[in-house]
Amino acid sequence: MDTLNMRIGGKGEPAVLLLHGLGATGAVWNHFAVQLDRRVLVPDLPGHGPSAPLPHYSFATLAEAVARALPDGGPLIVAGHSLGGVLALELASGRYGVEVDGVLALGVKVEWSQDDLNRAASFAAKPPRVFATRVDAEQAYLKVSGLLGIAPADPAGLRETEGGWRLAMDPAAFGLGAPDMPALLAGARCPVVLAAGENDPMSRPEQLRALDPGAVTLAGLGHNAHVEDPAAVRALLERFGV
Repeated sequence: MDTLNMRIGGKGEPAVLLLHGLGATGAVWNHFAVQLDRRVLVPDLPGHGPSAPLPHYSFATLAEAVARALPDGGPLIVAGHSLGGVLALELASGRYGVEVDGVLALGVKVEWSQDDLNRAASFAAKPPRVFATRVDAEQAYLKVSGLLGIAPADPAGLRETEGGWRLAMDPAAFGLGAPDMPALLAGARCPVVLAAGENDPMSRPEQLRALDPGAVTLAGLGHNAHVEDPAAVRALLERFGV
């Protein structure tokens, strides 16, 4: 059985599930989570940090793994960044036995070129790169997760190995492909807020507005808006009574 690392803290319902993006770990939500007067659930997704890899990566298998690891309890508000936003919408479909009362999908990449898909598939097919020093591995972690210059590397995102250091992330997770966002949005059984930073190169506000005219643009922020300005993203959860 796969194992998924999950941090749980705080009190108050509905609980909030925080899902990180590809290449990161749940640590990206640390400053955000302390602002929530709620029970907070923060996993490291499969193949990230100390969580075990999966034999096959798809949005469905990732959502299934998260759903299995959740403690029994009431409904959830789910906030997800990038890949985590896609998984939040998957969980909101009702297919995984999770009761979701609201979804915040932040910084989701909704337009994928063939070059994007080819590059991701190439990364997925390669073995983990080994770096000579921990500092080099930290820099690679920050670049992959989009955190360079705005956050320190999470030690759980690195792994010492023969010959040096590597990222803890399973490279095969890069091979997810593009999400079917119109179908995910249509299938969500709860209110959904789409949002992106004004300067997010991966999730352009106009692309989100094409899917949802009410999509939110976060002024002056980039791809990791929840790290850059936790309060600005926290305010969006007030739409769900959080």
